[in-house]
Amino acid sequence: MDKLPFDPTITDVLKAYKFLKERVRHTPAEYSRQLSERAGAPVYLKLENLQICGSFKVRGALYKMNTLTPSERALGVVTCSSGNHGQGVAMAAKELGVKTKIFVPKDCPETKKAAIKWLGGEFVELIVTEGDYDFAEKESHEYSAKQGMTYVSSFEDPTVIAGQGTAAFEMFTDVPDIELLLVPAGGGGLLNGTAIAAKALNPNVEIWGVQSEASNPWVVSWRDGIVKEVTYAESIADGLYGGIPQSTLTLAKTRVKGILEVTEKDLARAIAFMFREQRYVIEGAGIAGIAAALAGRAPINGRKTGIVVSGGNIDDAKLSKILAEYK
Repeated sequence: MDKLPFDPTITDVLKAYKFLKERVRHTPAEYSRQLSERAGAPVYLKLENLQICGSFKVRGALYKMNTLTPSERALGVVTCSSGNHGQGVAMAAKELGVKTKIFVPKDCPETKKAAIKWLGGEFVELIVTEGDYDFAEKESHEYSAKQGMTYVSSFEDPTVIAGQGTAAFEMFTDVPDIELLLVPAGGGGLLNGTAIAAKALNPNVEIWGVQSEASNPWVVSWRDGIVKEVTYAESIADGLYGGIPQSTLTLAKTRVKGILEVTEKDLARAIAFMFREQRYVIEGAGIAGIAAALAGRAPINGRKTGIVVSGGNIDDAKLSKILAEYK
């Protein structure tokens, strides 16, 4: 779709927060001495890698699933996920007793697939497709339409976006004077939800999305505000992988300053740095903002900086390989 059914506002984020505050963790907005020294400015981390299911995605997924009507629940739910959104949907599916099909790309990390199965139990069927995220998303939409089931998008949905915005609402209640905010830019759910909450609480904050050069539709599409095709390469940031819809790009242009690009090496070095320096396990998508700060790609310029660490669900083998290579 070119436009969302409605543009979510801070009121929608507050409604989501009211629902979620007893159901998810209020994760820390923690001062990082190590990153602050490297960046030359105070840096605070919103640690969604410590969230239930290891990712911010549970916020939007739980909220959306609980707003479905009885008839929508009865039809059953279909979704597509690179892994983290699927865990939140699976948790809600089991709690609500909703039969759910979750499509994932072939390279979805094993730790995420196992978590989806465990969280959803008998109510969830995990379908591993033969292609990348965009292929899996196409398959899931076709299946939903054919079966007449309710589709729950991980990012192109105003209710999901409002749920994701609760992370930023928490962050700005803890650290209200953040001047610069770095946010992973995947499908646009977190980026837009964060921007809506952050700008409402601190209109002067400057917000930048961050994306890997291996999957960079935000980067190439930003200037003209029109989604453009890109060539994808292999990436350790599976949560940022794939195309973006025009609707979330259009919404982001109203509040986000711009998009920063990091390399795969930037991401890997940042994962190793945070593990060794602060003993945090952070996945490729979750580390994007930290990678931009460490590589000097973010316009920090001495400003008080907030970084959304979106998730920590990285496979053991991938983490071990990164730690061995980047010592």
